[in-house]
Amino acid sequence: MEPKIININPGGKAAGKIVAGIIIAVLVIIAISQSVAIVEAGHSGVVLTFQQVQGTVLTEGLHFKIPFAQSVVQIDNRVQKAEATCSSASKDLQTITSVISVNYKVLNDFSQSVYKNIGRNYVDVIITPAIQECVKAVTARYTAEELITKRQQVSEEMREELITKISSYGFEIQVFNIITFDFSAEYNAAIEAKQTAQQNALKAEQDLQRVRVEAEQTIAKAQAEAEAYSLKSREITPEILLMNYIDKWDGKLPVMVSGDGQVMLDVSTLMEQLETETAPVVTQPIVTEPVAAETIITEETPIE
Repeated sequence: MEPKIININPGGKAAGKIVAGIIIAVLVIIAISQSVAIVEAGHSGVVLTFQQVQGTVLTEGLHFKIPFAQSVVQIDNRVQKAEATCSSASKDLQTITSVISVNYKVLNDFSQSVYKNIGRNYVDVIITPAIQECVKAVTARYTAEELITKRQQVSEEMREELITKISSYGFEIQVFNIITFDFSAEYNAAIEAKQTAQQNALKAEQDLQRVRVEAEQTIAKAQAEAEAYSLKSREITPEILLMNYIDKWDGKLPVMVSGDGQVMLDVSTLMEQLETETAPVVTQPIVTEPVAAETIITEETPIE
């Protein structure tokens, strides 16, 4: 009798086929995924064939490539920010510490060149050293005081220097800002002392000007008063004095005498003199009756 062969795994072939099918499907999926590259928005794709940079630069979107042979490196072309701390010396040899902020971008057409010649670490390799060098070059042209008073001009010169230095690498400067300009403690103290002196000088000048104005006002007031007194003195005449006396006269003409009986002021005599001076010239003599004057007797005048 022939031996009977018993199949202990009747479904083995079917299972093998399933496993093989799964493996093939996975390989197909991997091959498809490796043949497709998606470049994100704001980026450009640098194509590498066996890690060698090709001249083709991919734009945003879906692209096909050779699976397993080619890869795509994405370069960010959006506006980015870099900050650098710089230490430099001014024209008058003052030490200055500054913080510079730069907004820049990698131009799309230079993505392949940037990746090939610089790599992805272009901030540390190109941007930061260029900022520091430009700051040192420009601050050396100005004194410390000018760096403060001409800050906008200094910023523009630094920006132009930086553009000249890095534009050939494919970088575009969008915004250049000087965040801080810090000086040594000794120089800050000197600036504060100078400002205090200027403020004191200004205050002294203002006080002097105020004193001059007040003096001029006092002189003007004195001159006005003197002129007023002069006008009044010219207006006071014997006639005016007499009229004022007559307006206030009670009908009696007093005579003031001294202690020894001598007359010091005789109003009647004064009136006679005024009448004589002011009387009109006539051909006939004018006879007037004398006005009796009442004598004011003091306590020292003897009584008869």
